[in-house]
Amino acid sequence: MLHVGAAALGLSVLLAQSAAAFSVVKYVGAAYLVYLGVRLLVSRSSPLAGGAVAAGGARRALAEGVLVEALNVKTALFFLAFLPQFLVAGSPPAAQLVVMGTVCVVLNTLVDVAAVLGAARLLESASSARRRARLLNKASGITLVGLGLYVAAARRNA
Repeated sequence: MLHVGAAALGLSVLLAQSAAAFSVVKYVGAAYLVYLGVRLLVSRSSPLAGGAVAAGGARRALAEGVLVEALNVKTALFFLAFLPQFLVAGSPPAAQLVVMGTVCVVLNTLVDVAAVLGAARLLESASSARRRARLLNKASGITLVGLGLYVAAARRNA
C-alpha cells in the first residue's frame, strides 16, 4: 500500500526520473534481501518454534516484510507504469490509483496467505517436520540471496 500511495501522490515519478534515487533504493533493497537470506542460511537454531509464534516474532516478521517491500523499486515502478494505463479521463486520478492499487494488493495478499497456509500444512506431521522446516529455511535463504543479487544486477530500462 506504500507504493500505491506513492504512485497516487506522484512520488514514484521522482524515483523513475532520478537515476540516483533509483540506485540508492535498489542497492539498499538488494543488500537487505541478501542479508535476510544469509541470516536464514547460517541460522543454527531450530527452524520450528515449539507452538505458537511469540508476539515479538510476528511483529519483527511484519516489520521486515514491510521494509523489504518498501525498498522494492520494481514495485514502485510497476504501479507507476501499469496502473495509469487504466485511468478514466475526467475522474480524479489519485482516487482511481488507490482503488486499483488496493485491489492489486488484496489479490497479492490472498496468494501470499495461500502460500503460508501451504507451507504450514507441509510442516504439520511431527515425524519429518523438522527436516522439512530446515529445507524450507534453506530454500528461502537461497531464494532471498538470489533475488537480492538479481535486483542488484538488474539494469534500469528507463
